[in-house]
Amino acid sequence: MTSLQDPTAIRHFQSVCDACQDLASRYHGPSELRLYADGYLHALRRTEVLDPIAQQRLEELVDRWILDPSSFIGPGGDVSTLYETGRN
Repeated sequence: MTSLQDPTAIRHFQSVCDACQDLASRYHGPSELRLYADGYLHALRRTEVLDPIAQQRLEELVDRWILDPSSFIGPGGDVSTLYETGRN
């Protein structure tokens, strides 16, 4: 896995992870998580907060992380309930 060295990139990765976990705990599916992450990364790209190499590494890491179902815990801490359509 590509590692992040830039402290700002690490903070942004943690922000994306926290937000996506929160969305997953509210029954949002993988496509919605992908949309959120894409928007976040696009905003970072537009503001040029990170240098191009750090931005690219962050994007690659987020892509891998979002595609890995073991990255998420379902609502109530149960992985089996992840992405269920049990919205209230």
